[in-house]
Amino acid sequence: MFDIITFGSATKDIVVKPKNLTSLKYTPPSRKATAGEVSQQVCFPFGSKIDIEEIHFNTGGGGTNTAATFAKQGFKTAFCGVVGQDLSGQELINELKSLKIDTRFVVKTEKKATNHSIVVLGNMKEDRTILAYRGAAELLEKPQIPFKKLKTKWLYLAPLSGQLCDSFEDLVNFAFERKIKIAVNPGLAQLSLTRFKEITKRIDVLILNQEEASFLTKIPYEQEHEIFQKIDAMCPGVVVMTKGGSGVTVSDNTYLYSAVPPVDRNIVDTTGAGDAFGSGFVSEFMKTGSIESAIQLGMANSVGCLSQIGAKQGLLKKGEGFEKAEVIKEVVQ
Repeated sequence: MFDIITFGSATKDIVVKPKNLTSLKYTPPSRKATAGEVSQQVCFPFGSKIDIEEIHFNTGGGGTNTAATFAKQGFKTAFCGVVGQDLSGQELINELKSLKIDTRFVVKTEKKATNHSIVVLGNMKEDRTILAYRGAAELLEKPQIPFKKLKTKWLYLAPLSGQLCDSFEDLVNFAFERKIKIAVNPGLAQLSLTRFKEITKRIDVLILNQEEASFLTKIPYEQEHEIFQKIDAMCPGVVVMTKGGSGVTVSDNTYLYSAVPPVDRNIVDTTGAGDAFGSGFVSEFMKTGSIESAIQLGMANSVGCLSQIGAKQGLLKKGEGFEKAEVIKEVVQ
């Protein structure tokens, strides 16, 4: 019996920092910008070499990133996903094993190479651009999911895409029918499903960022209370809305809990910070059922991830001390 099994992508990450990065600042003509608002684009001239001053080889992907947190928090963890029949795929499997994550549900395929991402770090700490190759991870078909062998207390579904997204409702129903708790951090492909709002009725922890919550409700993300009113009416479970540097707000249908990260946090690389928060939150919620404690561990896990390059670096270990954020609690209006 596992404590938790994660589903999602497995990716080989190559993180680079160009020596001289040119960016173009402009106001997008396609929409009305607020005062002082500008967008930036990274510019690389064709036909020339770009010198790199830093390069790092790491792993990522929502499925393996979250599994890493659960394993480090002491849970018996397994990952279910697909990698290519290549060196990167084997390196991912080896790393999972080194983290004591069970890999019996990992499928190897020759149809596509393992997912790869090239992460280009910008001049500012928060800036990054990701070139994503969506390969083998999208090829997990329903017949390849060993439902009868998924003996677990929890499932965690990271953003799913490709053929795996076709099994999203089946996985939620599987968990619901067997009284397995399920946490879902949906991607755009899942949010776009016609039946997504119906599926949320069977989700125990729903994790969204501001943009995803706005997309789901069709309400501007600044109208936070209205967003939670609408999502609470859909989902009887705990609803989490992350807000980047502005923190997080969580609803349990009775109270709203909110917290902000420390202003002096060290931001080196934002890759994987969302996965770190989501899995940290669920880890503590699994242990204690306390939303306040879950927010504190999730935020600290995310801050740790931000402090190092790589999505699995800096994640907290079981029993490791951390600064606890102040959590404000108010009655849902």
